[in-house]
Amino acid sequence: MDLALWMFPVLLGLIFVGVPVAFALMTVALIFGVAQFGEAVVVIFAHRVEEVGASHILAAVPLFIFMGAMLEKSGIAEGMFETIHNWTRRLPGGLAVGTIVICVLFAASSGVVGATETVVGMLATPVMLRAGYDKGLIAGTICAGGSLGSIIPPSVLVVILATIADLGIGELFAAMLLPGLALAALYILYILGFAYVRPCAAPPPEPDENSVSLVCQLWRTAVVLVPPLSLIVAVLGSIIFAIAVPTEAAAIGAIGGLVLTLLYRKFSWQVFREALLTTLSITAMVLTIVIGGLMFAGVFAGAGGLLALQNILADANFGPWGTVCLILIITFIAGFVIDLISIMLILVPLAMPIVTGLGFDPVWFCIALLIMMQTSMLTPPMAGAIFYFRAIAPPEITLRDMYRGVIPFILLHFVVLAVIIAFPSVALWLPSVLLGFD
Repeated sequence: MDLALWMFPVLLGLIFVGVPVAFALMTVALIFGVAQFGEAVVVIFAHRVEEVGASHILAAVPLFIFMGAMLEKSGIAEGMFETIHNWTRRLPGGLAVGTIVICVLFAASSGVVGATETVVGMLATPVMLRAGYDKGLIAGTICAGGSLGSIIPPSVLVVILATIADLGIGELFAAMLLPGLALAALYILYILGFAYVRPCAAPPPEPDENSVSLVCQLWRTAVVLVPPLSLIVAVLGSIIFAIAVPTEAAAIGAIGGLVLTLLYRKFSWQVFREALLTTLSITAMVLTIVIGGLMFAGVFAGAGGLLALQNILADANFGPWGTVCLILIITFIAGFVIDLISIMLILVPLAMPIVTGLGFDPVWFCIALLIMMQTSMLTPPMAGAIFYFRAIAPPEITLRDMYRGVIPFILLHFVVLAVIIAFPSVALWLPSVLLGFD
């Protein structure tokens, strides 16, 4: 037991010296696995690799990524942004409001945080800079909006989480929908209020001499937005209502993304090739981390680490709510140094038996965990969302602007988390209505 508990300090040490997370997980699992089980650890690792390779749920990951990649590479996402901007531009902070809306839509089509933030950031940042928007507001809007990819279905994180926690993907998708939309709504309300109080931070647009009629704008909206939205609804609806299993629904999304590029006459072999390369790159990264995390968790549990952790929490006598809050705090802190997939692979197998043993609903706990992980992505100094944005941001937006801009959005996360903890029905109501779960 004592040996297993040393796995975490060694893992953090390897990450701090620059070892990639996936290989750090595998290295720690190998060293401690050989020390504990000898040559038999090879059987454990082979079983974990086979488990990942045979997972029908994880097969949905590259299909969801491909759907989003096709929309991005073909320019369909850019057309969606321009159309939404035409509707929101006259609102206070209208460009930032439109950015949050397109983040929600792109998160629902790609399921990947990095893809959502990168694509929308490249589209929206130059536009807001030219309009004279406050640099902190720009950075906060892009970082927070991009992070919605972890809490808006079909999040790749949730596909992996459902596999680890042994829960239904449709149930988790339904449970995360209201909290995710509530976060997006609070983002928009904050931007509207900020722009109203400080008009100089989000200047109103110049009068457009080439403005089109309402009929033309409605027609453009129908042409540009309705087909992608129909695809998103079809994919999510088929999963939530159990019409199709996740892999089948993801396949519909992948084929639908390809069909949309043909309908919009955006298809080319170059677009197709770039979408495939993006899908291959992200999928390889995700699945490598998944395999490393499962190896780590298998060795930790097999060496008695789970039992030791349960005994430590029992001896600490925090009580049910204190234990849950402690797990959420550990998750928040871990998000400073470890990516979200690794956090789930390490903590969820350890936390789920403890949480369910204390009588908490596992679906509710998973939603609270997702919000806490999303919050850690925005929190300085090691904020993953900030590093994504820093890679695409122009030099005039400094790291200080980014840190300053994300703070109000972080506070909004804690508001939603507090509401979910105080009123679990916010997360559990929709699954109970749609799927009949109690």
